[in-house]
Amino acid sequence: MRHTRRTATVCAAILLACAACASGRNYHDSNMDFGSVRTVVVLPFANLSRESIAADRMRDAFSTALLATGSVYVVPQGEVARALSRLSVGSSTAPTADEMVKIGGLLKADAIVTGIVREYGEVRSGTASGNIVSLSLSLQEAATGKAVWSGVVTKGGVSFWDRLVGSGGAPMNDVTEAAVDDLIAKLFK
Repeated sequence: MRHTRRTATVCAAILLACAACASGRNYHDSNMDFGSVRTVVVLPFANLSRESIAADRMRDAFSTALLATGSVYVVPQGEVARALSRLSVGSSTAPTADEMVKIGGLLKADAIVTGIVREYGEVRSGTASGNIVSLSLSLQEAATGKAVWSGVVTKGGVSFWDRLVGSGGAPMNDVTEAAVDDLIAKLFK
């Protein structure tokens, strides 16, 4: 039973991310008071890319940028890891709504961020190459585990100019920062 519920949760998270990507839109619950969110937990991201470091790098970049806004407190990753271990959460990248409520209660958080790194790294087009990042995030209300926001972004890749002159595109750090900045702007709009 527990395995079936977890599988359903993972499938729902992936479908939400794919639906947002396909529509080109982001979900923003109009009934949610985002001004009341003061403390945020950023859970480990799922990694669908070929790069083993992608999820950790994107989580760190997003957490740091979110904290830098000065709008919220981001619970340190070590505290999050201890809480996940203490609560015996089955999947740290896709917890159930009940598990999110427990995580939020233990860490005294108002919201929980989950994420999926879909692409991260170099892509090629003919003789040109470029770096790309594709990321889906979701913000859940910690009191209920309900998704109140989701956003999808893809940055980088091989542009027309890159193909024309055969350049390598933007550095990975710049592409990562652009993706994170785009998602934070969507979250706070």
